[in-house]
Amino acid sequence: MINKGLFTSTTPEWETPQDLFNRLDREFNFTLDVCANKENSKCKKFYTIEDDGLTKDWKKDSGYNGWCWMNPPYGREISKWVKKAAESSCGIVCLLPARTDTKWFHDYIYQTYEAVEIRFIKGRLKFSGSKNSAPFPSMIVIFK
Repeated sequence: MINKGLFTSTTPEWETPQDLFNRLDREFNFTLDVCANKENSKCKKFYTIEDDGLTKDWKKDSGYNGWCWMNPPYGREISKWVKKAAESSCGIVCLLPARTDTKWFHDYIYQTYEAVEIRFIKGRLKFSGSKNSAPFPSMIVIFK
């Protein structure tokens, strides 16, 4: 019997583990967190749900040469965030569920593979504020 609890969450937001972010931040020096809230933002400059990061100019707001961090809501709207990241003209590093069977993976990551680096994370992440590891594998996707 499949435990349905493994495939659902009360929220689409999964807070980035701080140690993972710190390692990536040392490599990329992020200037903008494109989808966060005051409690889980990872950069000094960030967009909240009220700001609606999907409507913002990430390149301009990141300081043109800065890298953006994106850990989007993992619900049905994730495809909008991945599409925006793929179409943006600035560097964006994304923490995403490793769902290689999805339309958004094929349309916005796999199809643009020359401009993308994918790093699959070994094991399951334990997101900040969670008692258990995630019920899904994760990956880092870098849009150059």
